[in-house]
Amino acid sequence: MNRLGLFLLILGIGLAVLVYNHDSDRVLGMNIDDFGRMIYLLPIVLMLSAGIWASRRSAGETMRNLMIWLVIILALATVYLYRQDLFGVGDRLLAGLVPGRAVVVTTSEGSSEIILHKLLNGHFEADVSVNGQTIPMLVDTGASMVALSHADAERIGIIPENLTYSMTVMTANGRARAAPVTLDRIAIGPIVRTGVAASVAADGALDQSLLGMSFLQTLGSLQMQTDELRMRD
Repeated sequence: MNRLGLFLLILGIGLAVLVYNHDSDRVLGMNIDDFGRMIYLLPIVLMLSAGIWASRRSAGETMRNLMIWLVIILALATVYLYRQDLFGVGDRLLAGLVPGRAVVVTTSEGSSEIILHKLLNGHFEADVSVNGQTIPMLVDTGASMVALSHADAERIGIIPENLTYSMTVMTANGRARAAPVTLDRIAIGPIVRTGVAASVAADGALDQSLLGMSFLQTLGSLQMQTDELRMRD
């Protein structure tokens, strides 16, 4: 049996024992957590020993193999210890590349904070869950309430034709008619609000839905920096 086969065999037996004893605190007289660590460390030790044994005739080759394995083990340990930081870096990078993707971070006080990155057009956009449907919205502190475009209203199950367009609102295209509605649920990451006042713009009056003050004013804080917008619950 080659080294890879031995490695997989040991892992397979160890995992089978762990699954069989998952309701127990001890396995073969050992704490179940200690047994799990032994299962993934034992194959590494065996492969390291096999490498040393294979190169036993040359001290230089033995030391080289030892250094290679030491670097591999240290790299794996570093990735494991700093995995949360790496996830955070990955999220920030992805948020910078994907418009509207929010980064959720934990502040020093233990609360959640959402970070949005500015788009090339100078606006902040967020993918907002509205009544269970994800809608890209522009963050607009100048809008008194959340405003849905005609198409987005249809996406979340509102029938625009059944609404009463009794409001006059200002849009980028000028004055327009809008209908007042109440949204059951709006969420950005961990920030969730229910019963949010909103409006539905008449067909063709609004190109993109707006995340207005009826949602934003419920936040604990809203900080706008040069290229970031930070929201706290």
